[in-house]
Amino acid sequence: MKPDTLTERGIGAASKGAAMTSPQSTRGRSDLPVALPPSRTIEVRSTDGTRLHTEVFGREDGYPIVLAHGITCAIRAWTYQIAELAQDYRVIAFDHRGHGRSGIPRRGGYSLSHLAADVDAVLEATLAPGERAVIAGHSMGGMAIAAWSDRYRHKVPARADAVALINTTTGDLLREVRLLPVPAPLAAARVLGGRALVGTFGSFAVPPMVRRVSREMISMLAVGSEAHHSVAALINELFTATSPAGRGGCGKALVDTMGRRHINLTGLTVPTLVIGSERDRLTPLIQSQRIAAALPNPAGLVVLPGGHCSMLERPTEVNRELHALAGSVSLRRAL
Repeated sequence: MKPDTLTERGIGAASKGAAMTSPQSTRGRSDLPVALPPSRTIEVRSTDGTRLHTEVFGREDGYPIVLAHGITCAIRAWTYQIAELAQDYRVIAFDHRGHGRSGIPRRGGYSLSHLAADVDAVLEATLAPGERAVIAGHSMGGMAIAAWSDRYRHKVPARADAVALINTTTGDLLREVRLLPVPAPLAAARVLGGRALVGTFGSFAVPPMVRRVSREMISMLAVGSEAHHSVAALINELFTATSPAGRGGCGKALVDTMGRRHINLTGLTVPTLVIGSERDRLTPLIQSQRIAAALPNPAGLVVLPGGHCSMLERPTEVNRELHALAGSVSLRRAL
């Protein structure tokens, strides 16, 4: 499928509040699952020695789906996907460096190149020789996968059958983020405001006196207004649990390295699905549209209602797309 023939699945129904809405996707949805399914832990070491906490869920002989979470999150951000996909697949999820239960790297250990190396290390440690997987990333996880495809492009056809990039970007990280409405001539002010936000919320522990403001800001940016309250609660919990070094290190690395430059996607030669959201403030829909148009092997653009954390806000739809992507691999192999 050529980029100019891409179809945006879901946007018509979403705009009308019709078929894309389901009981599990609205404010009335029940709380998040209390615990993840049983798993086994694999301690992975990246090229610089940083320990990457990795868990494997589901059938040992199942087809592998690898999940990479976003900034200030952890494996639990994929709770809906793991709970459902692990029934049919072998689901591999890891904590980024400085996040969750992974190690904090040495000074200078945060960059897009480090994140790409981490993805490669997880794939090499968890996949058998010659085995390929569906690799999905949300937000920073999607950036890490895109960077991996650029820096390790010779490994892409050997390790990936397909890729899903969810609510992510490949560049111009701050110019389009929707912190506050800013006229086009004042776009530079938006960039400066974004840099200040990264510094304020990233590099040190949030003082008790501003935690309520912090929670409200994080919820506004990361979660759509129609999401169940448990989604915002989990995102805030994961943010608080992420070390200031991890938050600040990854945030500064992404802001500094991605400026006006975009990750080269020509190495992403396997079928690649893009999922974006209509009211995503952190990686606005235009970012997903731009990625989909630039892919050498696009598998479609899916547009969902809601905010930045579609895997939590719209789990039914995201799970359905990941199921379909894995199913398309089986179909291609059978032909």
